Amino acid sequence: MTSVNVEMVKCACQDCVCVIPLTKAVDRDGKAYCCDECADGHKDYAGCEHAGCTCHG
Repeated sequence: MTSVNVEMVKCACQDCVCVIPLTKAVDRDGKAYCCDECADGHKDYAGCEHAGCTCHG
């Protein structure tokens, strides 16, 4: 069995508590976000919709 090293990062959105694999992060301006809503600054007032996160922009 092989071991896989996955680097996890916290979403750069200040209101978000999501921690995601760096390989799945949305990259904007050199920062890692969990989704497009967080990366876009919640311009549509939508939350990230990940389970357990209360981020709503």
